[in-house]
Amino acid sequence: MILFALAARFANLLLAALVTGAMFGLWLAFNPRSGLDGSGYIVIHQQSVRGMNTAMPILGLVTIVTTIAVAYLTRDDKTRFVMLIMAAVAFVATGLITRFINQPINATIMGWSPTSPPAQWSALRDVWWRWHMLRIVCGTVGMSLLILAELTRDRSV
Repeated sequence: MILFALAARFANLLLAALVTGAMFGLWLAFNPRSGLDGSGYIVIHQQSVRGMNTAMPILGLVTIVTTIAVAYLTRDDKTRFVMLIMAAVAFVATGLITRFINQPINATIMGWSPTSPPAQWSALRDVWWRWHMLRIVCGTVGMSLLILAELTRDRSV
């Protein structure tokens, strides 16, 4: 049982770090202050969607499931249990923002031509960006709670 708990905690931290790190990378790449013109933004956005649209939702879902599993394993430690449940809630919020706000915007951008960006392309980019900012805050809160839960764990277990 100890090896299973260790493996679950390790997988949970690794998966959450991958998901949060990917969001951080998008934050760096898509910052409106980066100076990308419409064509450059569309090319990078479309390539990111093609590369991440399948893997990231699966990684996000597995992160939520492993967070809940680790919370269950630590249910006797109320402080850690609450931190892990709050982390799971933060990851669920991240997923909901992605699924119901960012992905529909992504689908619209996938239909754009980089050679002729729509006149108001930056308005939709800015909406996507605001929601991505909330999404990365939720993901970072979840990741931080996972780290805190691990740092406060009783080392005898």
